[in-house]
Amino acid sequence: MISFTLSLVALVLGYLFYGRFVERVFGPDNRVTPAVAKADGLDYIVLPNWKIFMIQFLNIAGTGPIFGAIMGAKFGPVAYLWIVLGCIFAGATHDYLSGMLSMRHDGAGLPQLIGKYLGTTTKSVMLVFTVLLLIMVGTVFVYSPAEILHSIGGATIMWVIIIFCYYIIATMLPIDKIIGKVYPLFAFSLLFMAAALMVWLFLHWPTVPELWTHFYNMGQAAEPDKWTDQIFPALFITIACGAISGFHATQTPLMARCVKSERMGRPIFYGAMITEGVVALIWATVSAWFFYGEPAPGYTLIEAASAGFHTSAPAVVNLICNDWLGVAGAILAMLGVVAAPITSGDTAFRSGRLIVAEWLKMDQRPIVKRLMICIPMFGCSIAMLIWQIENPDGFNTIWQYFGWSNQALSVFTLWTLTVYLVRQRKCFWITLFPALFMTFVCSTWLFVSKQAFELGDTGYAIGLACLCAAIAWFALWYRKERKTNNN
Repeated sequence: MISFTLSLVALVLGYLFYGRFVERVFGPDNRVTPAVAKADGLDYIVLPNWKIFMIQFLNIAGTGPIFGAIMGAKFGPVAYLWIVLGCIFAGATHDYLSGMLSMRHDGAGLPQLIGKYLGTTTKSVMLVFTVLLLIMVGTVFVYSPAEILHSIGGATIMWVIIIFCYYIIATMLPIDKIIGKVYPLFAFSLLFMAAALMVWLFLHWPTVPELWTHFYNMGQAAEPDKWTDQIFPALFITIACGAISGFHATQTPLMARCVKSERMGRPIFYGAMITEGVVALIWATVSAWFFYGEPAPGYTLIEAASAGFHTSAPAVVNLICNDWLGVAGAILAMLGVVAAPITSGDTAFRSGRLIVAEWLKMDQRPIVKRLMICIPMFGCSIAMLIWQIENPDGFNTIWQYFGWSNQALSVFTLWTLTVYLVRQRKCFWITLFPALFMTFVCSTWLFVSKQAFELGDTGYAIGLACLCAAIAWFALWYRKERKTNNN
C-alpha cells in the first residue's frame, strides 16, 4: 500500500507541476475558440466546463483504466511505474496537446492534424486506420456489455440490437441532447465507485506487493509454464487507457469543439487523463490484492471467485464490488462495466462520423448527410460483430489488435505534436521522448507477440532497429527544418 500511496501522490503532483509546465510550453491565450466561432448547434456548442470535464473523462475512460489495470496488475507492482510515469509524461501530455492543437485548428479531427504536420500520404493512411480503429472500438464495446446484460436476462442478440439503436441515436443527435445530459451521470458513478474502493483500501490497508520487494514479472513467477507475456512490451500494450492511449486523440476534438476558453484546456484534457490514471491505480491495487494479496490472495477469500488467477477482468469488477461495497457496489459495478463501454462506443462512432465528414467536406447539419456516413460505418461494425460472434475467440482477437492499433495511433499523434512544437520553436522534448518510447513499444510488440509475427529475441532486435531508424529520421528532418527556418 505504500507504493500505491506514493504513486497517488505522484499523480497529483504531476498534474500540479508538470501539467503546468506543459501548459506553459503550449501557451493558451484569449483567442476565440471553435465552440464560439463555428457554433452550429450540433457538434460545435459551448458547454459548461464541469460538464466538458465529465464527458471527456468518460469518453477516454470507458472500462479501459479498469480492465487494462486489472490485466496489467498480473505483472505485479511494476504496473504502478507505467501508470504514473506514462500518465504524467506521455498520456496526459498527449491528451492535452492533441486537444489544444485541435482547438487551434478550428476543431480539426486527428487525421486532419496528422496530414498537416506529417504529410498527405500519412494523412490518407491514418484516415483509414483511425476510422477502422473507431469502428473496432464501437464493435468491441457492443459485444462486451451485451454479454454482461445477457447474464441478467434476455438474449445477447437482443441487447446487441438495443445498444446499436442507442448508438445510432446518440451518434446522430446534437452533442448536448444525450451525451451532454447522460454522460456526466455515468462519469460520476464511475468516479464514485473508484473513490469508494480507495476509501476501503485506506481503511483496511491490505498487504499487497510493493515495488521494492516484487520488482519482477509476477505473472511469470506464478505460472512459469503458462505465462508467456514479458513486461516489455506486453505491459505497455495491456495498460493503455490508464497511461497513454491513441484513442484519446480521436476524442479530444469532440470536446475541443465545446470549450469556451483555451485556458480551460489543462483541467479538462490534462486533468481528465490524470483522473483516469488515478482510477487505473486504484484498480491495479485492488487487483494486486485479488491476485497476490497476503497472507492469502483475495480470490481465495471470495467464495464466488472460482477461476482464481484466471478470473476475467469483468468478473473481478463484479466480485470485488459485491464483496467490498455490497448492493451499492453491485449497482456501481453494473454501471461501470456496462454503461462505460457503451458510452465509449457511441462517441467512437460519433468521432468516426466527424472525421469522414471533415475529409469529404460534408456539412453535417442536414440529417440525410449524417445518415450517408453513419449507415456504411454501422454496416461495417455489424459485419465485424457477426464474425466476432461466429468465431469462438473472435472477441479476444479483435481486442488484441485493437490494443496494438490503439497504441500505434498514439505514436502518430505524438510525432504530429512533436513536429508542431518544433515548427513553433517550443520545447519539443516533452513529446519526442514519449514518441520514441512508444515507437519502440509498438514495433517490438508487433514482432515479438504471439498475436503477430512471434519472432522471439529477433523481434526485440528489430524493435530496437525501428527505434534507431526513428531517431535517425527525426535527426535528419530536424536538421533540414532548421536550415529551412534559418533561410
